[in-house]
Amino acid sequence: MRECINYQQLDGNSTQCQACSHFCKITPGQVGICGIRKNESGKLYLLPYGKTTGVQIDPIEKKPLYHFLPDSQALSFGTFGCNFHCQNCLNWRFSQIFNNKGDVEDYSKMSWGKDWPPKKLVETAVGNDCQSIAYTYNEPTIFLEYALETMKLAHQKGLKNVWVSNGFMTEKTLDEIIPYLDGINVDIKSFEDSFYQQICGGRLQPVLNNCKRLAKSDAWLEVSTLVIPTLTDDPEMLRDLARFILNHLGSNVPWHIIGFSASISWQMHNLPDAPPSLINKAYQIGRDVGLDYVYAGKVGNGKMQHTYCPECGEVVIKRSGYYIETSEKPSFCPACSHPISGVF
Repeated sequence: MRECINYQQLDGNSTQCQACSHFCKITPGQVGICGIRKNESGKLYLLPYGKTTGVQIDPIEKKPLYHFLPDSQALSFGTFGCNFHCQNCLNWRFSQIFNNKGDVEDYSKMSWGKDWPPKKLVETAVGNDCQSIAYTYNEPTIFLEYALETMKLAHQKGLKNVWVSNGFMTEKTLDEIIPYLDGINVDIKSFEDSFYQQICGGRLQPVLNNCKRLAKSDAWLEVSTLVIPTLTDDPEMLRDLARFILNHLGSNVPWHIIGFSASISWQMHNLPDAPPSLINKAYQIGRDVGLDYVYAGKVGNGKMQHTYCPECGEVVIKRSGYYIETSEKPSFCPACSHPISGVF
């Protein structure tokens, strides 16, 4: 357990958490929406500090980040809980543990996972030739203090830090992490606030605002969108989202189109999987709007996973699943010398 950094003490020993844009007001003995930030006698604490649900070494492409150190390995970890409650969640066994069990009355009896203090995470990453540490599996904003200490140590050892995030953090949290953040994939789930409110328990505008700020920072930004039949498959909505990326983030910000799978979702088993035709349509919308880099997996014989030169159309990086087939990862097109955006 570690005292939180982004919170304000209120009257009556209540606290207001300022890690994410819910700004939860938490009375003594209670936790915020995320389930892991608890008011103890007027002070706010992160319960699973130094504890993780698991550590794994992944290809950086799995985050997904296609333009950040391609073909490198990232040490990935996360904790429990989430500040969103997305009905389509894929990592719900960890992120939605409190919603599955109901109210956890005695948090002292909660098993918070295995001991992985920041120093151990960094040493393990270095020892396994990882180039980065990925803060993922659940929303890293809610375990800010654990993440931030790890990020600082990672930079001292020459490692990069990448977040996989829903983008619902506060400006104060961005102030804390941006000096140590090298790359981030933000999941813009829809371009409709009603979807965020009804399906996720959040709001759209803070996510868009944070994406704008991240696009202006030194951190490399990529965006993902899960295409869910009947919910996030409207062509006009997808077009508006693509235009937002183009006009406010930049044509060079990669957009990942991900197909919904009902069998691995938390609460949406009644919906059909996203068919290849739908993924292809979303991919084409991004291309037609003018985005330089649009990606979609498992359709089109894998051709939608390749990186193409935005100037001449030459394949610059060829992928198969999460793996790179080309031996070089050039920052310039080998055919026309046009620059390829990213961190190489």
